[in-house]
Amino acid sequence: MPLTHTTDLFAKALKGKYALGAFNVNNMELIQAIVEACEEEKAPLMLQISKGARQYAHPTYLKKLIEAAVSLSTIPIAVHLDHGDTFELCKECIDEGFTSVMIDASHETFEKNVEICKKVVDYAHAHNCVVEGELGMLVGAQHDDGEEGGGYSKGGAYTHPDEAVAFVKASGVDSLAVAIGNSHGAYKFKGEQHLDLERLKAIKKALLDAGMGDYPLVLHGASSVPKDLADEINKYGGKMGTDTAGVPEADIEIARRVGCTKVNIDTDLRMAMTAAIRKVFAESPKEFDPRKYLGPARAKVKELVRHKVRDVLCCAGHAFD
Repeated sequence: MPLTHTTDLFAKALKGKYALGAFNVNNMELIQAIVEACEEEKAPLMLQISKGARQYAHPTYLKKLIEAAVSLSTIPIAVHLDHGDTFELCKECIDEGFTSVMIDASHETFEKNVEICKKVVDYAHAHNCVVEGELGMLVGAQHDDGEEGGGYSKGGAYTHPDEAVAFVKASGVDSLAVAIGNSHGAYKFKGEQHLDLERLKAIKKALLDAGMGDYPLVLHGASSVPKDLADEINKYGGKMGTDTAGVPEADIEIARRVGCTKVNIDTDLRMAMTAAIRKVFAESPKEFDPRKYLGPARAKVKELVRHKVRDVLCCAGHAFD
């Protein structure tokens, strides 16, 4: 089936109280594992391509790999640019046929962020593409504890509910990535930490009260960094250490019910692939056939994705809603 637009996917996910898995890809094995898992679980899917992935694999290779995956599957699949950092990059992806792009100007001032996002939105909407923006910075938990009396600080790194409303109105973005204690990588927290779910609820309510309806929010940096994968990597020669920490899956489940419609997952995929490859090399040091270590790596990623869509995001079985 042809590529799907996220507008339709988001509307169904919000109605069904499930989240879409947005999985990052940069090679054939990852694409195969993710698409096959979602096909078997009958889960709608977003494949994400970052600027780094485009540089690594070349846009044409990725485009053709995704075309092959789409031609072999029956589930709805959207293709999304993850963390586009310029208007020019977003435009390239829109012109290449991406159904969704993210413009990340969250490092800029509020006004500059709005200006850049609005420019991308205007071009994207004229070319049948939707846009994700970001407000706040992903820096880890407890960076922004708010003000006295339980208020939310506007000077911190986390997304402020009132600013979220103003940002969406001014920029016109179709979905918003929020900062509520999430961060990228495998070392998100120190000790036992959680997402600021009360802030998430406040952002969702502020958008609803402002007349924007059940507005789709996005959770970046949402890999859970499974301890069993970290342990397996370390067992077979890795050096990830003991301070790996991700977003608890229980937090993601709550965020999904509150209204995080899209959940980004990348680090967990990398860990699954690395764990499987290290295991083969440790147990069969004479092995040199890529098929013999990339095959198990693909299977490990597929197993992880099936768990995510079935047990955490709860989008399994919703491909044909």
